[in-house]
Amino acid sequence: MDGEEASATEAHAVSDYFIYYAESTLICLIIFCMMLVRDLFKVDKQEKQIRYDHALIAFMLYFASDLFWAAVISGVIPKTRFTVSCANFLNAVLMGGITYAWLRYVMAAENAPHRDKPLTKFSVIFPYMISAVVLLALFVFAPHVLMDDQLAMLPAYNIFLVVVPCIYIAASCFYAVRKARHEENPIERRQHMIIGFFPLMVIAGGLLQILILPNTPIFCYCCTILMLWFYFQSMEAQISLDPLTGLNNRGQLMHYISQKGNAHIEGRSTFVVMFNVDDFKAINDTFGHAEGDRALVIIAESLKKVTQSHNMPIFLGRYGGDEFILIAHPANRNEIDPLISEIRGQINARCEAERTPYRLSVGAGYEEMTEKDTFQKCMQRADENLYLDKERRKAAK
Repeated sequence: MDGEEASATEAHAVSDYFIYYAESTLICLIIFCMMLVRDLFKVDKQEKQIRYDHALIAFMLYFASDLFWAAVISGVIPKTRFTVSCANFLNAVLMGGITYAWLRYVMAAENAPHRDKPLTKFSVIFPYMISAVVLLALFVFAPHVLMDDQLAMLPAYNIFLVVVPCIYIAASCFYAVRKARHEENPIERRQHMIIGFFPLMVIAGGLLQILILPNTPIFCYCCTILMLWFYFQSMEAQISLDPLTGLNNRGQLMHYISQKGNAHIEGRSTFVVMFNVDDFKAINDTFGHAEGDRALVIIAESLKKVTQSHNMPIFLGRYGGDEFILIAHPANRNEIDPLISEIRGQINARCEAERTPYRLSVGAGYEEMTEKDTFQKCMQRADENLYLDKERRKAAK
């Protein structure tokens, strides 16, 4: 009778363990579903957002696989060579899938060159495909290489579990570090590093579960918390950034200028510089709005490239339409004219490189903001100087 009671107690404990594990996993799945559904119903789906959704799906599939693994381990599903093989094969493949999907997201977020070329796509997915095929062949034809007679996994299995994710994590870090090295803005630099090193934080959660709390779904909780935090960061960026150019929007401009210390920096001047695309309506009317959007992106990328190469504090944003605004804090006012000339030169170089069917140029006007000045008045004077600049350049042609 004691033996029967012990067996019943053990079965009850196993049942409680699986129920707890299942409840935790299902809660995480529901949260991921909510994020995914919200994204799927968005109208403006950019490549970066699509890649992020693919990573969400990979996480969800892994959670389902992990729940199956817990059912096998707890005995809810009979523990046989077949069920153990299926659970561990799915876990390894889907862990690789998570890191692969995240690498593709990082490549989109960091604008990796040639990322959509067939050769690049194939080279990225090749390690994943080879690993999955070899692992499946071993489970089917030589399972003794991966597990012992007690159905415990051998070190050879861990190689498949770890190697491919490590390759993708290393690649993600490489893209992020390369981008961050050329980023002058500390906030954006930190964002690049977070994107690239995000998988390491996820792996840390998995190691915590394996080494300290193996019966608790720490990995599931960790992934959900990190993805939620990352999701909120993304939403904040969508609120503050212009979706076409990636520059700060007007709301972020008002927030920046309202913060104490941003309007005036001790030991430096403050200049408001306005830019406006020459004959932008003619580009839209002649070549179409898609080409007009391309022109705005060229301007934005040129502005970013030039301003990032300067040490002076600079705020850069799209004010609206074809107007861009720059708040510069040079040590000497003589730095502004060369900065504008450099921007114009970069726009010309970018147009030549992309072989645009039109000549792209900008009008520029600036004004210094004094201690007694207001931002609105200074911006109005800069805007007036912009149109004077346009008239002077037209008269000079």
